[in-house]
This record gives sequence, C-alpha cells and structure tokens, in this order.
Amino acid sequence: MKTRVSGVKFGLILMTAAVSLLSLECRAQDGWSKPFNGKDLTGWFETGGINGKHVWKAKDGMIIGTSVPGQANGFLLIDKEYGDFVLELEVSVDTLMNNSGVQVRSLTYPEYNNWRLHGYQVEIEPLTLHRSGAIYDEGTMRQWLTTASELSPAAKNAFKRDNKKGYQWNKYRIEAVGSTIRTWVNGIPAAHLVDDKTLRGYIGFQMHANNPQDPQGVFSIRFRNLRIQTGDLKLSPLDDGLVVNLIPNNLSPQEEKNGYVMLWDGRSSKGWKGPNNSEFPKNSWSIANGELSTLKPEGSEPEYLVSEKAYGAFELKFDFKFSAGSNSGVKYFVNTGDGSREAALSSLEFQIVDDASPDLAPNRKLGTLADIQERPAPPSLAGAPNGTVPLRPPKVDQWNRAMIIARPDNHVEYWLNGFKILEYERGSSEFKELVSKSKYKDLPNFGMSPTGHILLENNGTGVSFRSIKIKAY
Repeated sequence: MKTRVSGVKFGLILMTAAVSLLSLECRAQDGWSKPFNGKDLTGWFETGGINGKHVWKAKDGMIIGTSVPGQANGFLLIDKEYGDFVLELEVSVDTLMNNSGVQVRSLTYPEYNNWRLHGYQVEIEPLTLHRSGAIYDEGTMRQWLTTASELSPAAKNAFKRDNKKGYQWNKYRIEAVGSTIRTWVNGIPAAHLVDDKTLRGYIGFQMHANNPQDPQGVFSIRFRNLRIQTGDLKLSPLDDGLVVNLIPNNLSPQEEKNGYVMLWDGRSSKGWKGPNNSEFPKNSWSIANGELSTLKPEGSEPEYLVSEKAYGAFELKFDFKFSAGSNSGVKYFVNTGDGSREAALSSLEFQIVDDASPDLAPNRKLGTLADIQERPAPPSLAGAPNGTVPLRPPKVDQWNRAMIIARPDNHVEYWLNGFKILEYERGSSEFKELVSKSKYKDLPNFGMSPTGHILLENNGTGVSFRSIKIKAY
C-alpha cells in the first residue's frame, strides 16, 4: 500500500488536473514523456524521515542538487511509481563529491526504517573507482548487485569527470523490463542485472553526503534532458556483456545468447552422476527447493557428483552457501582415471570452506586454488584499486555467487560475489613451482588435462549449490 502523504492538497488536484497532466509529463509525439518541465520541481518530492535534507532546485533547464554537510543520503523523486520503462538523462557532478546515483524502482514508507529510501541505484561516481553505471541496492544489506569489476574496460572509463573548464555532461540510459535492468553510460553498455526483488517503484536522484575521509565542502550535481518511455518501449539489442543473474536457476536471454547453458536444471539429477558412472547418489545428495545439497550418509563415505559431459575451456557460474565448519569445493578438468576416488579428486579446485574453521592453511581457505595457491590479501578500502577486491568475507548460511573462467590460453580466474579474487596460468613456471610444494607434487602433469568433467565435492558437511551454468569456448 502506498502510504506516503502527498504534499498536494485534494482541492488543488481537482482544480488543476488538466494542467498537472501536461506539466508532470509533457508528452512527446515519439512516445517519450518528460517528467521535468524545465522550470520548477512540480511533480517531484524530497524524501523525509531518516533520509537527509539537501537543497534541490530547478534552474536553466536543470535539476540541481547541492549537498548540506552533515546530512545523510537524501533523495528527490518523481511523484509517480514506474514498472517497465526506458529512461534517458544527462548528468554532471562535481569531481570532489563522493558519488550519487539514479534511483529506479525504489520505495519509501514509514514501516521500513522510518521512510528510509531503498532500492536499485545506478551509480554516478566522479572519483576514480570507475563504478559509474554499476547497480547498488541502496538502503539494504545487499549493497553492490553488480560491481565495478564486472563492467567492461570500456564501461569503466566511459564516465567523464568535471574539470576546470566546466561541466562534463554524461548521458545515461536505463532500461527496466520485467526482472531485467540494463544501463549505459555515454552509449557504452555497463551493467546487466536480472533480479526480481522489486518490479515497481520510484525514479529519482540521490544526494550523497561526503564521508569523513572524502574532501569536505558543499558540492553539486546537475541533471537535464530527462525523458521516459513507458508504453511501446524501444529496447536495445542484446550484446555480449556479462550478466549478473540473481534469480535462482534462471537463464536469461543474454546469457543464452552468449553461450551459457544450465549445467543443472534446478529440479532433477539430469546431467550428473556419481563416481564410476553410477547413478545419482541419493544417499549423499538431496534435491529440494531448487537447491542441490550435500548429505552425510550413515555408515559410508559421502559420494561426490560429476558432470556427465566433459569440457575444455569454459566459464562456469554457480551459487553456493555453506554451514558452520563446512568443507567442499568445485573441481574441474577432472578425469576419473582408474575409477578411484583419489583419481577423481586429484584435480584443480575452487575451495569452498568455512574460513572460521581452526587451523586452515592459507591455501585451504575459501576461494583458493585448493592446496596450491592462496588468495592475495585484499588491500584496505582506501587502497582498493577500482573496487577489484571483496571487502567483506562471505558468511555462514549466506548465498554467494562464484565464477571459474578457464580460458583456451590456460589463464584461469576465480571470481567471488562480483570480484576477481585469484588468477593463475596452467603450465606456467609459477604454477609448476606451487604444485611441486603441494600434495599433488608426485602426479605427472597435474592440472594440465585439456578436457575434463566438473565435480562437486562432498565431505559430509553442509554445502548447497544452485544456478550452475556453463559456457564452453
């Protein structure tokens, strides 16, 4: 239920209905509407409650927001909720401002933290973290839904910072259709998010007060040339950009176009088998509620799962969560050899483990190349280059999204929750040196098989998987 109290009196609504229809959305013949009349903020409102109070005004065909030091994040919103739409606008922001954003499908009501605005935010980032166009979940615990690391190099560098010569205008395009939100910065594709948490809400702008470590002062952001389509939407064609899909076991059109297929369908054992080509080991794995979970059978050793198909170079995406004390992993380029458990498990592995477990070696922690290569230590937030490292460790019983990229040139990357956490070159001198110091040192040509299966390890601890997708090169 929409509970926000409108600032427009009921009587005025009746008297000025015809004028409001024209001023709130100046209809254009090409299907676009203009929610800003270029003269004043009729049809817009500033959030109240816990949200910060900043200065918003209309001037010279622009909406200008000016920060008030000491205030929390504040927002100016169109007095209308939108579902599916295409939005275009231009923005210019003072270079020393922390950041700002375009809110889409956002909500504010008293029951949620005293009117705290929350929802999708398309980042406007004038600093040097190169996050403009990425999508953040403002006012919630989810935070970054698509990260700077997941933007293409072109997208990272698309945003133009203001300089001493004046404003640098940047054009944003946002398409929100169903569960898909796509963004562009100056014509460069940026984020592609698939998420069904909020399908309708307010559109507006954020004023982000600078944090204590940022340059202090009063800063401004400017918006102009706003227009929205809500009817016959003219959508952009699919491209080859990375998709962040947060809907469990869902394959989006762009993922499919880019060559991804579901490696697990989310409901059956199709495509997976137990060791030695046996049937699906029901005593060691359960399938329920779209999750593939490990079991600990009584009186026998848990069995692993292996994909029926073998793969050469690939990209593998999967979600996982673990319980306290868990230990598992995803192995790849797996060859079952003589059919023994040892042969199948002697493979390259993305380690999944509860880092709180005692006495874990550095190369046995979550996201390591198990028993071989540890994760590089993440730098502090202040020194993080381009937002390329995760700043918070995964937690117990929380879903995490991971990706293993094994390229044809033997370059391998591990990704965790949108950040690249490790990379190495199969067959390189550095790789061979690490293997020579590992438990695999006596295995000839370890990790160098050109093809192999995907294996989900079961060590009898609580680990679950979903959204397992693969793209073969």
